[in-house]
Amino acid sequence: MGLSVCFLLGELGPSGGVRAVVEHARRLADRHGMTVALVVSETTDGTGVPGIESLSLPAARGREWDVAVATWWRTALDLFSIPARRRAYFVQQLDDRVYRPGEVERLGAALTHDLPVAFVTEARWIADQLAELRADASCHHVPNGVDKSVFAPLDRTPAPDGPLRVTVEGSPHLWFKGVEDAARVLEHATAPLSATLVSPERAGVEVSRAFHRVLGPLDHPAMAAVFDETDVVLKLSRVEGMFTPPLEAFHRGATCVVWPVTGHDDYVRHGLNGVVVDFDDIQGTAGWIDLLHRDRGLLARLRSGALDTARAWPSWDEAGDRMAAALTAISEASPPSVGAGAAALLADLDAGMEELRAGVLRREREAAQTRQAAEDWVAAIRSTRTFRVQRLLSRLLASVRR
Repeated sequence: MGLSVCFLLGELGPSGGVRAVVEHARRLADRHGMTVALVVSETTDGTGVPGIESLSLPAARGREWDVAVATWWRTALDLFSIPARRRAYFVQQLDDRVYRPGEVERLGAALTHDLPVAFVTEARWIADQLAELRADASCHHVPNGVDKSVFAPLDRTPAPDGPLRVTVEGSPHLWFKGVEDAARVLEHATAPLSATLVSPERAGVEVSRAFHRVLGPLDHPAMAAVFDETDVVLKLSRVEGMFTPPLEAFHRGATCVVWPVTGHDDYVRHGLNGVVVDFDDIQGTAGWIDLLHRDRGLLARLRSGALDTARAWPSWDEAGDRMAAALTAISEASPPSVGAGAAALLADLDAGMEELRAGVLRREREAAQTRQAAEDWVAAIRSTRTFRVQRLLSRLLASVRR
C-alpha cells in the first residue's frame, strides 16, 4: 500500500502554484499508487479536481496521514492540526517577499519557514535560501515539470518577418509582476512591434494602450497558441518562485527578455537562450527589444537555444517521480527534533516586530504632519473670514484631530 498524502490548498484556482500541486497529486496517485487528497476549505464539495479526492479541513482532521503537506504560508497555519506521521512544506515562493515592508502578512509568512518540518521546493534559489535559513531541516529540490502534450517542443524555430511579436504575461494588479514596467519598455521601443498582453484580470487604460491586443484569462492550450505567435516574451517580474511562463514559451520557439528575478537562472542563459537586463533599466530593456527586431540572426540563435533548453527540461511525469521520491524520503526519515527552527523563529519574530514598529512610527509621523498642515490652513483662513465661517472651520479641525 502506498503512502497517504494530503496537500493543503487555500483554494482550487487557476494559479500556477495550485496547478503544480494538482499535477503532482495526479501522478503520485496514478504512477506511484499513493492515496492523495487535496484539503481545500470547509465548504469544498469534493468535486474540485476530477480524479483527485477533495476534503474539507474538518474531514482531513478526522483521518490519519503518512505525510501532510502545506503549499502556501496560510495553509501552513493549519498544518499541525492534521493528524500525520510527518509534515512537509512545499515552498513555491518565500511568501514574505510578495508583501511590502510594514504589512502584517509579511511577518506571518516569514515565520512559517521556521516550522519543524521537512521542505520541498521547485526552485534552486529557494533550496539555497532554505539551506541557509534552516540548516537543521531537510530540503528536497523538485523542479516543476512542463506539460509536453500542451507545450510540445517544436522541431525547429520559424523565421517570421515583419514586426517583432512580443508577449507580456501577468497581472497588472500585482506590483511584483512588472506589467507596468513592461508597458513602459514597449512605449520606449522604436522598432515596429506587435505586442500582446495576457492577464487574468482586466488591465487599466494606462497599461492597455501599450499593447495591440489584451487577452485573458487563458487556459494552457490557449496560452500555448499565443506563444506560437510570439518571438519574445517580455517578463519583468520582481518576485518569482519558479519562473514558468518564459520556459513554457521556450517550448514553442520563443526567446525572452527578462530582469534578473529569482528563478530566472534556473534556465535563462544570457546571450544563449534569452536576454537578462538589469532591474529598472527601461531604456536598456527597450534597446534589446529594438536590437532583436533589427538583428534577426541573433533572434534566431536565441530562439534555437531556447528550444534546446526546452527539450532538456523535465516533463510533469519526471517531476512527479522526483516528488514521489522526496515524500517517500520524508516519510522514512526521523521526525524533526524538539525545538527545531525555534532559534530562527525567534530571530524572525524579533526582526519582524522591529519592522512593524518602524512602520507604525512612520505612519504616526505622517499623521502628525497632516494634522499640523490642516491646523495651519485653518488658522490662515480664520484670519480672513467671518465668524460664521470660522465656526464651520473649527468643526472641520475637530474632525481632523479625531
